[in-house]
Amino acid sequence: DALPICLTSEEAGSAVMEGIKTIFPDCETWLFPIADGGEGMLDILTSATKGKYRTLPAHGPLMELVQGRYGISGDGQTALIEMAAVSGLPLVPEDKRNPMLTTTYGTGELILDALEQGCRHFIVGIGGSATNDGGAGMAQALGVKLLNDAGEQVGLGGGALGEVAHVDVS
Repeated sequence: DALPICLTSEEAGSAVMEGIKTIFPDCETWLFPIADGGEGMLDILTSATKGKYRTLPAHGPLMELVQGRYGISGDGQTALIEMAAVSGLPLVPEDKRNPMLTTTYGTGELILDALEQGCRHFIVGIGGSATNDGGAGMAQALGVKLLNDAGEQVGLGGGALGEVAHVDVS
């Protein structure tokens, strides 16, 4: 059984350019890699902005520690965050895929680090996520308190959203 072949946007574009050049050798071609906000977006935007990468430990969708990574644009002003890098579906084994339990907490940790690096503008691609907590985990990582009727903090994951009665952003 052959595995399906997946190409990056740049690899697919290069193959198309090569094919065009085979038929029309004098044709001028330009390569513009694209992404839909999921896997691949980080590399495309970091390259296009002549940025740099930052790598740090962050929490994955099931709160396990993973190597998180995001980009900072070349001018140092914009954080380039691919949610799939820390909150992505490939990080969750198939037998543990339950959006009621997964969280965007790690995405919030990347945002927090970017704020500490001086970024004040953010591009966050949300494709490829293993979560459905509406960004609640991200907000919790940034210090927002999601409280139940008794004033206690609710847990993480999409399943905890039904318990939220109050939001404390102080």
